[in-house]
Amino acid sequence: MQIERASTDDIDSLHRLVESAYRGESSKAGWTTEADLLGGQRTDARELGEILEDPTQHMLVMRDNDALVGSILVTDKGDGRAYFGMLTIDPQRQAAGLGRRLLAAGENVARSFGASVMECQVIRQRDELIAWYARQGYVDTGNTRPFPMHDPRFGLPKRNDLKFIVMEKPL
Repeated sequence: MQIERASTDDIDSLHRLVESAYRGESSKAGWTTEADLLGGQRTDARELGEILEDPTQHMLVMRDNDALVGSILVTDKGDGRAYFGMLTIDPQRQAAGLGRRLLAAGENVARSFGASVMECQVIRQRDELIAWYARQGYVDTGNTRPFPMHDPRFGLPKRNDLKFIVMEKPL
């Protein structure tokens, strides 16, 4: 397995990977699916292109030979803070330690631009994922953020009580 910065050549494969892990029937093969909470898309090629063009955002991909099997987005928020999102592992390869490896690589990227704290946000109904992040050293800050309920770019809510909790970890 190799972890490296994504390029624009990766956009189509990256989009397929993210959608397969978060939405639809394919996502149900893994344990990180959001398919019971959200329909629609998780991201699109346009958003991924914008991420890759933004110097404050670092999209890492994990490859098994030429196949994309994982990704993580790390954003420099300034003032020693970083944010990660879009941590994705191919649903057929989950529960093999690849997510931990990608998260560690993302934390290293955050340290490289001077971050001393990494944060993420998780839909509060995702108990298993929240527990997994806690095992990686992330703690619930007690802060919440609204879910963009009326923005289909982030998915189509299947319930009306979605909200993010904010978790963080000192680096």
